[in-house]
Order: sequence, then structure tokens, then C-alpha cells
Amino acid sequence: MTTLRVGVLTISDTASLDPVSDTSGPSLCRLVEAEPRYKVETTAIVADDIKAIQKTVTHWCDDLDLHLVLTTGGTGFGVRDCTPEAILPLLERQTPGISHLIFAKSIQITPFAALSRAISGIRGQTLVLTFPGSPKAVKENFEAVAKMLPHAIDLARGGTGKKVHEKMQGGARPSGATTTAPASEEKDGSHNHHHGHGHGHGGHTCFHHSDREARSDPVSLGLGTPVSRRLRKSPYPLIAMDQALASVMDKITPLSSVERPVNEALIGSVLDEDVIAVEAVPGYRAAILDGYAVIDTDGPGEYPVTAVSIATASDGTPAKLLPGQIARITTGGAVPEGATAVVMVEDTLLVKSSDDGTKEEVVEIRAKVRNGEAIREIGSDVKIGQTVLKKGQVISAVGGEIGVLASIGVGKVVVKQRPVVGFLSTGNEVVNHDNGQSLKMGQIRDSNRPTLIAATKAAGFDYLDLGIAPDSPEDLEAAMKNGMDKCDIVVTTGGVSMGEMDLLKPILEQKLGATIHFGRIMMKPGKPTTFATVPHPKGGQQPRLMFGLPGNPVSATVTFHLFVLPALRKLAGYEKYMWPSSRPRSLMISAWTRDQSTSGRSSL
Repeated sequence: MTTLRVGVLTISDTASLDPVSDTSGPSLCRLVEAEPRYKVETTAIVADDIKAIQKTVTHWCDDLDLHLVLTTGGTGFGVRDCTPEAILPLLERQTPGISHLIFAKSIQITPFAALSRAISGIRGQTLVLTFPGSPKAVKENFEAVAKMLPHAIDLARGGTGKKVHEKMQGGARPSGATTTAPASEEKDGSHNHHHGHGHGHGGHTCFHHSDREARSDPVSLGLGTPVSRRLRKSPYPLIAMDQALASVMDKITPLSSVERPVNEALIGSVLDEDVIAVEAVPGYRAAILDGYAVIDTDGPGEYPVTAVSIATASDGTPAKLLPGQIARITTGGAVPEGATAVVMVEDTLLVKSSDDGTKEEVVEIRAKVRNGEAIREIGSDVKIGQTVLKKGQVISAVGGEIGVLASIGVGKVVVKQRPVVGFLSTGNEVVNHDNGQSLKMGQIRDSNRPTLIAATKAAGFDYLDLGIAPDSPEDLEAAMKNGMDKCDIVVTTGGVSMGEMDLLKPILEQKLGATIHFGRIMMKPGKPTTFATVPHPKGGQQPRLMFGLPGNPVSATVTFHLFVLPALRKLAGYEKYMWPSSRPRSLMISAWTRDQSTSGRSSL
């Protein structure tokens, strides 16, 4: 049995300066060594620096040919967190299924798992996984995948995985043989927020007659239909995940443009015009440091201090400096006319002060400086008329765009309108998580709205909390109409499957005049995910978008990231609206398992 050689890389500014402070790296090493087939061959600590990360990982993959590289740290939303940006360009093939497996376990433990940007993939023959930077998260993530990694590594290195597949199927089968799927239908969603999802057959997914025999007439029964006459087969065709995603994107046109003032409210907006500088940066010759403005050809020596330039507004012109003179200057101060360089105060010595000791009269310059040293010339950062931001660029919270706009004299910019998404939970059994009351028999706390709202805020979009609607046609219709009046996208959780209290689809069709574009997707979890367009309340405008997500928290979170976030991004005018990239298969945080005997359902 081959020993799997592993490299563990800690990515942390703090730990790179003080290795003793590293706790996640050693924890990960202990977890790896506890598994019988793994051996930690090498470890390292680097700062949150893209080049340093890439240099180490490339060496481990290409030169050491390790079986597995595990990183810990730098996967969050911090300004310095750059592990995904460092690792992604190195990967030849991404492994979104492994990433989702980790995510699915973590999100069951804490909704804050949605704030991790961890990725995974293959470089050469080496499998690379990125974990968060805490011992607790490292343990959860590694344990989620430890047992299946040897099989993944075998496949990445050209193996067939035959023995594993035979074991999963209950032994070797003759060529062309098929398996029989169990008859029980997956009940993914409805209002059950906490039920598990079985993944029998070693992870291979089974299908049922109702998946293949959908009614040709995609119309729900009337809201007053007795339960004894409810449908036993869904009228909505089962479509592939890629087809569902394409259907959503085809129905979306970015919102119109609007002029907005330059302030923090721009964060997350997409520019709809190039931005041209109307002022130079800097607008005057400015000192980069505290010291003395000099004429560089004078060289070292003792000179009289004839002027002082402090960083402050002035209606006058800077003093003029003659050969043999110097001027005291502060950082950002205007450089006197005639001065060609600035000498830092540390390279000078006070020779003589005024009789009262309040002024410097003669200072010795001890360093030789070059022409232009420590001076920012007019327009050295930005010139008048220069294009500083391009149409289609996103105004981010950490990219510095707000600061650039503020510095160049631009008061307003033209951006795409920002969409508003509303979140509505449904179900008689669902109560607010913070209601301060003990749960009654049959009640569950709503974890979907807090989770999805947190993910929306993290992605930089505006939202509206629409609360909880009970399983009443009248209440649900009123809540959905309220959302449609105020939001560009309405997202509901629960009420989309085949239960007698699953009212979302009939209300959409019969009360709101909606067009349901799909009501079932060939995926697990998330099968009953629904997407519809609803006529705009004011008429004649772009229709509202409606996503009905399953009630199970994992299902809701996965389908939100797969379908709703890309929809928000495209509606907001993002050119690269798929999340995290523009390629659907890179977007998927799901694991793709294509089993020919089961018609290719995407099992997540």
C-alpha cells in the first residue's frame, strides 16, 4: 500500500514572524499522521503573500511531486487573505466536489462557514486543498475528506479506482450490468430545516420513476384541491444543473444606469462609464517625508534654513529656494520653487538655533541626494484627463476605488443600479431564531434567512428581510406580493416540494401570473429548486425574479450560491457574473458524479 506523502503549508503573516504562534499547522500535521496511509513529508510557514505561497506550492507539486498539499490560513475575507488568489492560477483542474464536501459539513456546524473561500484542485499529479486558519476548522475540514482522499489521489495519478468502485457497487459486475434504484423518493426541502440527506450506494445517486415520467403539462393543481387528489408525480420536468443555470441567466438583463455621488454607498456598484480624472494627483510638488528641501547640486554641508513648508492649505505660492539655502518641510508639504530634492531629517544635524531656541537657523546636511529624490511631482500618480477606472469595473470595499475617485476631483459617477434581494422563509413550524422563547413541539428556528442574509452582505448586495410566512395561501400570497413590490429578486425557502402544504408553485402560477421556468433540477440536495419570472408590479418593466429554494439549510445555502448569487451579479452589471469565475463548472460548489446507470444526476 503506497504511503501518501503530504506537505502542510501554514499561510499567516503572524506565524511567519513568530512560528511558535502557529497552531493550525501542527494540528493539521497531527491529523494527517493519525491516518494510516499518510505521512507528512514537509512543512513550511509563509506570509500572506501570493508569490511566496505560489513558490512553495509549485516546488512541492513540481519538484517534490507530493501526493497531497494542504494549506491552512488565508481563505477568509480579510484584506490580507489571498490564498485562493494564489492557488487558483496554479491548478490545472479544479475539484469543486471536494470543496463542496468540506463546505457541506462545515455549514452544518456554523453558518460562518459561508465566509470561507476555500478551493481545491489538481496540479500535475498533486492534489491541493486549502483550509481555513483555525485548528477547529482544520479538523472539521480534514475529517470531512480524509477517507476519500486516497481514492482521489489514485485517480489523479492515473489509477482506475476499479477496486473502490467494485466495493461501492457490492462487488464486481459483468460489463453492461445495471443497478436497481430503490423506490423511495427524495424529499429534499419542503419545510424540514434539519433532516439529513442519505447518500446510499457509496455516493452513487439513484433515480425514480417520477424523475423520468414527468407530466407534459407543467401546471400546478388548484389551491383548493383536496389532499386526496394531489399529484403523485411532479408536473415539472427534471432538468440538468447546467440547463437550469443557463435558464436563469437567459432571463436576466442588467438594471439601468444611475448617477451616484462618490461615497461608501458605491461599494458593490459597477461602473457604466469610464472615469476620467479632472484633477492631477498630486496637484502640487509634494514632499514624501519630513526633512529639508535642498538643491541636490549643493551637496552635503551646513546651510541656513530660510523657509518652512508645512502640509497645509495656502493661497500663496511656495517660497523660492536659492543655491546655498535649505527649507524645513513636512510630509505632504509644498516643495519650494528651485528645490530639487528632500533630505530626511534623520540625515541632518542641528548646528544653530535662534536665541530663544524656537527656530532652526543652520542645519548640516549629511547625505548626498539625487535630483527628484523624495518629491512627488505634479501628476506623478494621476494626470488630468487620465482614465483611472474603466466601465464595467466593480467598486469594491477593499480595492481602493473609492479613495481613487475621491482623490481626482470626481464628485459623481454613472453606475448600474444595485439590485435588492428579499428573503422570505415559509412554514407553520418555522420561528425566528432570536424570539427568546423555548421551542414548542414541532417548531424549528429559522436558520435560512440569517445564513442567506450573511452571504448576501458578504457579497456586497442590498437585501430586505421579508420575515416568515405561514402555510396559508392568503398569507403567503401577501408576503410574496410585498416582496415583489420592493425587491428585484425574491428568495423563499421551503414550500417547493410535493407536500400538501407546499404552496409556492401554485401561488406563483395562479395568483401572481408567474412563469415557472423550472421546478426541479437533477441535483442533490436541491432537487425541488424553483425559478420563476413574475410581471413587474408597475407593468412594462423588467419582470421580477423569484427563486424558491428548499427549506433544508444545506440545500438552501448550496442553491443560493449556485443560482441566486450569479443572478444578482448579472443583474448588477458584473461582466464576470458567475461565482467565483465565469465558467459554470468552476462555479459549482457541488461534486459532480455522473453515473450512466442513473441518468447523470448531480449528487452534491
